[in-house]
Amino acid sequence: MSNLVTVSASDTHTLVTLDDGKANALSFDMFDAFNAALDEAEKAGKVLLIAGRPGKFSAGFDLSILGQGGDTAMKLLRAGADMAARLMAFPTPVVLAVSGHALAMGAMLCMSADYRVGMRGAYKIGLNEAAIGMVLPWFGVELARARLSKPHFSQAVGNARIYDPDTAVDAGFLDEVVEDSELLARATEIAVQLSALDMPSHRGCKGRVREEFFELYAEALRKDFGDS
Repeated sequence: MSNLVTVSASDTHTLVTLDDGKANALSFDMFDAFNAALDEAEKAGKVLLIAGRPGKFSAGFDLSILGQGGDTAMKLLRAGADMAARLMAFPTPVVLAVSGHALAMGAMLCMSADYRVGMRGAYKIGLNEAAIGMVLPWFGVELARARLSKPHFSQAVGNARIYDPDTAVDAGFLDEVVEDSELLARATEIAVQLSALDMPSHRGCKGRVREEFFELYAEALRKDFGDS
């Protein structure tokens, strides 16, 4: 597959692991490898389990690319928006093993999955755009509106509140937290449980649950990128 993203298959699920050896920054190369892995997982038709590298699930967009501004930065943002939409509409359940820090687009990946398992520790999870001189794109706002709890929506988006894994559950970034030694085993257990679902029915139900979200998301893409 790639030295950035690896894929392994089991009877119940497809495991996709992101590991750039650093902070798992989401660059063009990472998005290309990630999408290729999702193509493989979608073809398999099993539960999708996504894991990061130890201590760092994803630090978000590659800031060296965003810092170039202009069309290059917009192209990278669009790759992130499309990835979030793909995960939200993925035809099988999407489980995340959130293996550490998940910031900015990394946190948006958390909001795009069906079930998120985090691990205890001094890890940062959240939308830090307002703290680093950026404005959260409209697509990120709609993800947060759909997936975060109401009491935390304004705190997370407007005030760039950063959560530890335990408080990230209450906020809506994660569904549960386990010890680091149990992370992959627990996420795998969830994937195995979800593999018992009827996948066409799961896809249909998820589509109905997220129908309103995708209507709002289309408007967000228009605001961000001028989609017609």
